[in-house]
Amino acid sequence: MSNFSLSPSPTSGFSLNLQNPTKTSYLSFSSSINTIFAPLSSNTPKSFSGLTHKAALPRNLSLTCRHSDYFEPQQQQQQPHGASTPKVFVGYSIYKGKAALTVEPRSPEFSPLDSGAFKLSKEGMVMLQFAPAAGVRQYDWSRKQVFSLSVTEIGSIISLGAKDSCEFFHDPNKGRSDEGRVRKVLKVEPLPDGSGHFFNLSVQNKLINLDENIYIPVTKAEFAVLVSAFNFVMPYLLGWHTAVNSFKPEDTSRSNTANPRSGAELEWNR
Repeated sequence: MSNFSLSPSPTSGFSLNLQNPTKTSYLSFSSSINTIFAPLSSNTPKSFSGLTHKAALPRNLSLTCRHSDYFEPQQQQQQPHGASTPKVFVGYSIYKGKAALTVEPRSPEFSPLDSGAFKLSKEGMVMLQFAPAAGVRQYDWSRKQVFSLSVTEIGSIISLGAKDSCEFFHDPNKGRSDEGRVRKVLKVEPLPDGSGHFFNLSVQNKLINLDENIYIPVTKAEFAVLVSAFNFVMPYLLGWHTAVNSFKPEDTSRSNTANPRSGAELEWNR
């Protein structure tokens, strides 16, 4: 909103200022009262803001516009049309003398429906990448081996006790003509002294004549970090966060109106 002010001036008789508080510039013009308010009638005085004068149309006005010397209008930065949220890469890495292990989540996949909604087509996963050591604090990532944990396999690791173990077998070519040519086995076993778990990945690839075994010890603290991260990311791997974010009160209202006896009520009444 603009502000107006009227103030006397010893040189020009009166000054009228126009200032916008949201901008950094203002307008001002001034003239003599006798010049602005010329006689409308020689016998009829008028009153304006407590001053006795004779009203008339303004004339001989001077107008000046000045920008502040100290502030510049800020340019609003607009995101380019069609730009999407940038992708973010996260992970948790464990480095040991003989190998390194990096753990990264992979998002689920959705397929569109004719109604305009989306349906989960593929659950997310957690990618394990094992790299053998190539020297002191150096690792050969060109020789890395990858193992993808499904949500069920993640649940098995989360539920492991200090003395428990689990084993997973994967055949990336299952259902294809070269089924059985690649064999991956991941074992998670307790360390003999009870200080954590071994993650042992063995890969046999007959297609390239490869037989590799990479293992890395994971301490209790590191294992606790993995379990905490797995617990946190699980609903996202299942896509439940997208469903929860799409819940609307009117959807629930329509559902209850269409079916007065909801599934929960029927279940509790059994």
